[in-house]
Amino acid sequence: MFEQHLQQLRAKLVESGLDVALITDDDSVYYYTGYYDYLHMEFGRPTILIVPVDGESLLITPSIDLNMALENAVVDRVEAWNDGLGNEWREHIPGKLKGASRIAIEIHKMPALVRDYVDSLVDASSLEDLTSLVSAMRMIKSDQELQLARHAGAVANAMMEAGREALADGVAEYEVALATSRAGTIKSAELLEQHYGVTQMSPNTHFLQIMASGNDIIKTHHRASNKVMRHGEPVFLCFCGMTNFHKFKLGFDRTFWIGEIQDKSQEKIYQVALDSQSEALKALRPGVLAEDVHAAYAEVIQSAGYDYPFRCGRGTGFSFLEQPQLVVGDKTVLQPNMVLAVDGSVSTDSFRAQVGDSFILTEDGYEAITAHPKSIDDVIVNQG
Repeated sequence: MFEQHLQQLRAKLVESGLDVALITDDDSVYYYTGYYDYLHMEFGRPTILIVPVDGESLLITPSIDLNMALENAVVDRVEAWNDGLGNEWREHIPGKLKGASRIAIEIHKMPALVRDYVDSLVDASSLEDLTSLVSAMRMIKSDQELQLARHAGAVANAMMEAGREALADGVAEYEVALATSRAGTIKSAELLEQHYGVTQMSPNTHFLQIMASGNDIIKTHHRASNKVMRHGEPVFLCFCGMTNFHKFKLGFDRTFWIGEIQDKSQEKIYQVALDSQSEALKALRPGVLAEDVHAAYAEVIQSAGYDYPFRCGRGTGFSFLEQPQLVVGDKTVLQPNMVLAVDGSVSTDSFRAQVGDSFILTEDGYEAITAHPKSIDDVIVNQG
C-alpha cells in the first residue's frame, strides 16, 4: 500500500512539473512510507520525507527511532540525526534541493523550524504548495485502506456498546471511559491477530474520552471527568479521537439518557438532530458536491428554528480531518472510496444533541461502517 502511494506521488510530481517534494506532516509521512514515530515536533525532533522526481527517496529521522524506520519505512534511503551532533536534521537537505527549481512543501503543515531552514536555502519563488495534491490523493482510499476503515468501524462499535452498557445512575464518567478503552483495545487486538499477524501496531486505544453528562452536555468536547452521572440525565459519547485502528480514524457519536428523558423538551431537539443526519444521508452519494450534503442537513435544523449548525461532516483516514469537508463552500465532487463522517446535530443554550457515523462512498451510494441504534427509544439506557 505504502509503496503504491509513493509511486503515485512521484507520478503526480511529474504531471505537475515539480522537481522535489518535502513532506513533514506526520500523517502524510505515514501515508507514503508506512513509518511513524512517537517524537514529532512536540519534542523538537523533525522527521522529513524528501521525494525527488529522479533519484532516491529519503527519510530523515531522529536516530533514537532509526531501528523502527529501517524496519518500516518504504523508502530508498534512511538517514538518522542526533541531538546536537553536527547540523542535525539539516545535514542532508541541501543536497536534495540542489538544482531544483520547483520545490513542493505542505505550506500550512511544515513546522516553523523546518520552514525557516528551507527559506535560508532557496528563494521563496521556488516554493510551491503541495497540500492540495496530497489531499486529493488521500481522499480516495485504496482497498487496503478501506479494509482498515471497516476494522476501525468494528472497534468503534465495540467501544460504543461498552460505553452504553456502562452508563448508569451513580457511575462516574471516567468509569465509562475505562470501559470503552478496554473494549476498543480487546477488539483491536482480535483484529490485528486475525488479519495482520504480529505487528508493531499497538491495539491500545488512546485519546481522552470525549463525553459530557447532565448540564455539561452543551460542552461539545468535554472530557470524561470524576463527575457522577444521575438518573434522567442526558449523556454524550464521542469516539472521533479514540477510533484509531492501525492509524485509521473515523467519526462516531451518540446521545443517550440514563433511565428516562427527565426534561421532555430534549426529546424534540434530539429528533431534529436525528432527522438532520437522515436528510444528509439522502444526499450522500457520488457526484454530489460536499456542500450539498451540508445544505440538506442544515435545512432541517434551521427550518426547525435552531441556529446555523457546524459542518455536517468531514473526510477521515490516517488523519482526524481530511478532505473534503461537508460544509458551505466546499465544492469537492464526492467520489467512490471516500470515507466520510456524517453528523446530525442541534445546539441550544441548555442542551445539545448529536448523532454521527462514518461511511464509505460506493458507486451508487454508501456503506455504513459504524452502527449503533439511534431512535429515541433505543438511546434511553438502563431503564430498570
